[in-house]
Amino acid sequence: MIVIRKVADPHGCWGNMAPYSVVHKGKVYRTTEALFQALRFDDEEVIDAIQAEKSPMSAKFVAKRHRAKMVVEPMGDEDLDNMRLCLRLKVEQHPELAEALLETGDELIVEDCTKRQRGTGLLWGAALVDGQWLGENWLGKLWMELRASLHPVAAAA
Repeated sequence: MIVIRKVADPHGCWGNMAPYSVVHKGKVYRTTEALFQALRFDDEEVIDAIQAEKSPMSAKFVAKRHRAKMVVEPMGDEDLDNMRLCLRLKVEQHPELAEALLETGDELIVEDCTKRQRGTGLLWGAALVDGQWLGENWLGKLWMELRASLHPVAAAA
């Protein structure tokens, strides 16, 4: 099992706070978290403010401050599609991550939100409760979906 917790942990590269920049529409974002937050807006000033932040958490806080201007419903279908795009760009622009993702085989990927079971935690991740993972775990599901699309057998089919 692959468990995503902190950036410094063995599988931290799969988290959105990991320091892998991504380019989208000619703009460089320091992390997939920054791009993901920016994709929730169409206001260029807000997008630029998110992009300018040096840390992914700061980018997230800028987005939260401008919540009223969001054009994408958090945790909705478009939000999931935006995360899917962020992850795809991350592996396309960092081929070593695509290779590492394939090396995980068919292992379950879970974003561990056991310590933060409020807000969006149980949507993007899952919590370990009495030996069972509870939650939607969309981040893990999207990584596994991307892994399947990268697999040489899947590409040949």
